[in-house]
Amino acid sequence: MGAKRPRLKHANQLNFEHNLSIMIRPMTLQTILIDLDNRGVATVSLNRPDVRNALNPLLIAELTNTITKLGQSDEIRVIVLKGEGKIFCAGADLAYMKDITTFGYDDNVKDALALGNLFATLDTCPKPTISVVQGGAYGGGVGLVATTDISIATSDSKFCLSEVRLGIIPGVISPYILKAIGQRHARKLALTAELIDSKAALACDLIHTISDSPHVTLDETLAMILQGSPAAQTATKELFRTINARPIDQDLQSLTANAIATARATPDGQEGLKAFLEKRQPNWIKKHD
Repeated sequence: MGAKRPRLKHANQLNFEHNLSIMIRPMTLQTILIDLDNRGVATVSLNRPDVRNALNPLLIAELTNTITKLGQSDEIRVIVLKGEGKIFCAGADLAYMKDITTFGYDDNVKDALALGNLFATLDTCPKPTISVVQGGAYGGGVGLVATTDISIATSDSKFCLSEVRLGIIPGVISPYILKAIGQRHARKLALTAELIDSKAALACDLIHTISDSPHVTLDETLAMILQGSPAAQTATKELFRTINARPIDQDLQSLTANAIATARATPDGQEGLKAFLEKRQPNWIKKHD
């Protein structure tokens, strides 16, 4: 049970990959990898291991476009989201953060809406989605975990909503964090920026399974999903979104984008980002003799 299924390059598979490559073009992918198998499982891997798969505008755009295209394909059954290297996703890229410090309000709103669109795309994807987390997920990386249907993490994984330590807020990810773990857990993790382990993440429902053999656990999960009706799974996801207390709509996305844009422009937002980039403590941390 759980043995890895061989990926056979038979005629149907080659035709499938050819069709999908045409669908995903014209974008040349630089920051993600896509692996397809003959079951209709698409594995999308963040491919910036040298910077711990940190989010930057190109990765955000490529991932949004890819998830959109895969979600629209009748040949795709399941989307698996992974990270290359030792860390699933470290949040925002350092160079990206440096750029943010120079943004005006309108640029901040535009940037935040693009990031919010990524999370909305994952959250509303009609296909079942699974995240496999190794090493850790921080900031926006936690948002990626929260917007997938199922999340598997290794026992050594860490999770952190670190934004307040940078003087900003978990803006565009906040609706998804609240949906995933509830307001009480979210308040504690966001206000303290506490680094939690996999057991704590499991206890608050951020992840579903802890596994030191994530590939085996993933194969077992895929086997169960693939027994279900694709149409029924899509309809189930749509139904659950419809009946949820508050849908994540354009108004809510605009509200959260404006909230993070405002936070970035505050003195604390500027100070926190600069302190992080300069590897010093922000000025709101009081020094004790």
